[in-house]
Amino acid sequence: MSTVHAAVDLGASSGRVLAGYLDRGRLRTEEVARFPNVPVHLPGPGGGTLHWDVLALYANAAAGLRSAADRFGPLASAGIDSWAVDYGLLDADGSLLGNPVHYRDARTDGAPDRVFAHLPSAELYGVTGLQVQPFNTVFQLAAAAADARTALARRLLLIPDLLGHWLTGAQVAELTNASTTGLLDVRARDWSPRVLAVLAEAFGVDAGPLLPEVVEPGTVVAPVRPGEAVGAAAGTPLVAVGSHDTASAVAAVPATGPDFAYVSCGTWSLVGVELDAPLLSGEGRAANFTNELGVDRSVRYLRNVMGLWLLQESVRTWKRRGRRVRLDELLARAARAPELACVVDVDDPRFLPPGDMPARIDAYARETGQRPPADDAETARCVIDSLALAYRRWIHRAADLTGRRVDAVHLVGGGAHNTLLCQRAADATGLPVVAGPAEATAIGNLLVQARAVGAVGGDLTGLRRIVADSVGVRRYEPTGSRRPWENAEARIGGRLG
Repeated sequence: MSTVHAAVDLGASSGRVLAGYLDRGRLRTEEVARFPNVPVHLPGPGGGTLHWDVLALYANAAAGLRSAADRFGPLASAGIDSWAVDYGLLDADGSLLGNPVHYRDARTDGAPDRVFAHLPSAELYGVTGLQVQPFNTVFQLAAAAADARTALARRLLLIPDLLGHWLTGAQVAELTNASTTGLLDVRARDWSPRVLAVLAEAFGVDAGPLLPEVVEPGTVVAPVRPGEAVGAAAGTPLVAVGSHDTASAVAAVPATGPDFAYVSCGTWSLVGVELDAPLLSGEGRAANFTNELGVDRSVRYLRNVMGLWLLQESVRTWKRRGRRVRLDELLARAARAPELACVVDVDDPRFLPPGDMPARIDAYARETGQRPPADDAETARCVIDSLALAYRRWIHRAADLTGRRVDAVHLVGGGAHNTLLCQRAADATGLPVVAGPAEATAIGNLLVQARAVGAVGGDLTGLRRIVADSVGVRRYEPTGSRRPWENAEARIGGRLG
């Protein structure tokens, strides 16, 4: 067996550790650990606060690395990826100042407008290239200005970098994740003095000294320190991979040419195209497209779409009511439900927080003159069709804004297992959908590691060729006409910005 690498991949609802190695030019992977990621709501003023249980995530990630080393022997490298924007604060002694706040917490309600009063949105977009999301780190910091922990903090680390710090002692900010914060100058590829000055002057948050050095994906950071938690994984070089999970997922798109769009589909759906440089046009800002930096100086020009969160929260709501729900059975019944009978704008802010998602979908349907779903199968069908409608909208808009040709859509991530969603995405976009790999994030993580330590060479195209040679994909061809999708879009068109 050749050298073995370990990827810690943290998603919004679960985490996993995968081991991977190259075998005659093909990447082989094996899952060695999987664990839940369950947010914790703590009571307090204003309804309390939603937190990540980052200590449990660290313990499970370290145990997963230990298991990988016990299973395969000394590891050639390790890397960590996670969702974006959220962070932990450390005090002068390096102690964690409370569990990180969850991006779905309500503390950022109204924060973007408070920032725009001092830094107009057009100017902020011209620096950062980011779409406006209320949970972007810049808005989180503005919202946390009065929090005593912010005043006590001496270091801010994004989630993958925080776990990496505990493993190695190093403090860095990996570029792809840093580019999602609203604190980074997307052209200079470093923290923005202008944004930091506004936070300091208008909100009293002196974030500049809190932020560590920005490093490129593929940087070998430091070896994992010895300790009981990591066991035989001690000494493993930790690589700063594309630590934003979407950056790793897009690096693992098995495309053989440049003319593709992608959907990285899980709790969120990230929908867009790949560019060589940021596109900071007024039209892109008006359409709320974001420029996030990727592996090998690529730019992910995309829209955040709410994703399978709507279905996940619906299932949780039904289970809380004591109903037995099996996702495979639910999707089979949804496939038989009437198509496009009810659609919603999945990006409506009401769908962001946890809660009774079926009730919110019903309310949206009534507000737009549609018949609400009659049962759980119709609710699931509404979610799937609405996601496909959003993919259609933003893939075609991305192509228009960039002038890029799109011949196919690569759908990666957990949504690649959802055959109904994949087929509806093909039908909606009028383009072939190539589904897989489902574990694209971990695969991208592993390949960037492997290249960083010399186990594989080549550019991003070469890494993608390895993916194409290593995994099976399924191709979905579009069926039907465009007219039903155009009619469905018209039903909610007046509600789209």
